[in-house]
Amino acid sequence: MANIIEYSMEVYTKHITLILLFSLAFIIAFAIPIFASFPTFNDMGGIFLRIPSTFTNLNAFTAGVIVVATVFSLLFLSFAIAAISLIVKHSRTATRMKKEVINGLEKHTSRVFVVLLLYTAILEFLSIAAYAYGITQVIPSVIGLLITPFFFYAPASIVIDEKGVIRAMQLSAKVFVKNFQYVLLLLFSGIVALTVFDFIFILIGGTMLSSYLMLIFTSIIIMPFFVVLQCEAYMRRFALLRR
Repeated sequence: MANIIEYSMEVYTKHITLILLFSLAFIIAFAIPIFASFPTFNDMGGIFLRIPSTFTNLNAFTAGVIVVATVFSLLFLSFAIAAISLIVKHSRTATRMKKEVINGLEKHTSRVFVVLLLYTAILEFLSIAAYAYGITQVIPSVIGLLITPFFFYAPASIVIDEKGVIRAMQLSAKVFVKNFQYVLLLLFSGIVALTVFDFIFILIGGTMLSSYLMLIFTSIIIMPFFVVLQCEAYMRRFALLRR
């Protein structure tokens, strides 16, 4: 399995300029919840919503802000994921990048957005419902894990195989189960990368500053690379692309 990381790094470095350009959308996506007027906190390069605080101060205005900010954040995330996935597809199929971007990016972004929005809506609904009814948050977490296979590879399926949302979710679950070793690889690599670099930034800038440094670093380095790695893992379903 080591060559999947090697090839992903090769694709990442070869197209580093384009990838960094598209990665700006990740920064915007993560910045929107931070500067929106609702309770969030960032940790290890991620943005998290404080459900109890949201409930305490929830009204029509704050609810609207949360919805609008979340939608725009997911839209930028979708654009970055779709664009970087197109780069990976281009590197594997030798198609013309300009033609791919012009003809496919808008369609792919909209479909990836639907997938991310659906997954986010399900998770937030479960978390809010659990808090409202005094149920432990373990239950929403377990349900979230159970539905993850349907969403994990869906963006890659949309871009690489040009599938619709439903078909992409079905393929995602199939690839997730069949090639579970790559899911474990992605999970392990992600935990190691986030832990190591978070520790480094804490040493450099202290706890407060490190959270923002880590957020920027995650947006322009870690997440783009793992989108590449995830696409490469998805394409291992094609026997001719295995090395």
